Amino acid sequence: MEKINLIVASDSVGETAELVARACISQFNPNQCEHEIIRYPYIEALENVDEVIQVALDTQAIVIYTLVKPEIRKYMETKVNDLNIQSVDIMGPLMNILLDRIDEQPYFEPGLVHRLDEAYFKKIDAIEFAVKYDDGKDPKGLANADIVLLGISRTSKTPLSQYLAHKSYKVMNIPIVPEVTPPDNLFETDPSKCIALKISEEKLNRIRKERLRQLGLGDSARYATEQRIKEELEYFHDLIDKIGCPVIDVSDKAIEETANDIISIIEQNNFKKD
Repeated sequence: MEKINLIVASDSVGETAELVARACISQFNPNQCEHEIIRYPYIEALENVDEVIQVALDTQAIVIYTLVKPEIRKYMETKVNDLNIQSVDIMGPLMNILLDRIDEQPYFEPGLVHRLDEAYFKKIDAIEFAVKYDDGKDPKGLANADIVLLGISRTSKTPLSQYLAHKSYKVMNIPIVPEVTPPDNLFETDPSKCIALKISEEKLNRIRKERLRQLGLGDSARYATEQRIKEELEYFHDLIDKIGCPVIDVSDKAIEETANDIISIIEQNNFKKD
């Protein structure tokens, strides 16, 4: 199986080009498409382009670039063409069309969209928050979280946190485990911003057995036994009854669907407060 190397080159952070690259690569079976994405942000000189070109040659990589400054973009275009490097210019074609249609010179200033867009910074803060407070790492995050997700293992707490973070919600998730005492300040947290994620015994059993197989372990481990799952679910329901927060059944829902349900509940609760 051929490994696909992708180089994302940008005179800003490179987020746009990387999103395009990931969107494209996601359309292929991951078992048949081994890949690596290398990001080169803040390309400000021709020497930076030369570095990208050398790595592309060494690794037979595809170069995906978003370069605003005309001289750097032109230099990149010349280099990839002369050396027959496969490449995609994300911004160049549209910039050329706009130049023909708009009777005004553009700023040619990298990263301008991010500096002008407060929503961008809010999203970045939310993503960093979700990473920092993933899996109940630090209970101090409870005070500043917009959403607190509660659930036993394999209820998609982490992917939901990341998905909601990209919607600019600061999310903390806390694993519910019988042997681990929840943080004291959880019971002082506004229950209207807490969401409990429940799952059926059958679904959880299948998920955990599959997880064990992926790890190369036997599916008879206690983690996936019916008795253990019953214990965890009973503890979960007792704890959630004490907290008194909304509950969403994630048994047969996609991440996007669950996230939309969470957002709807949170927005309704915020509306009632206002």
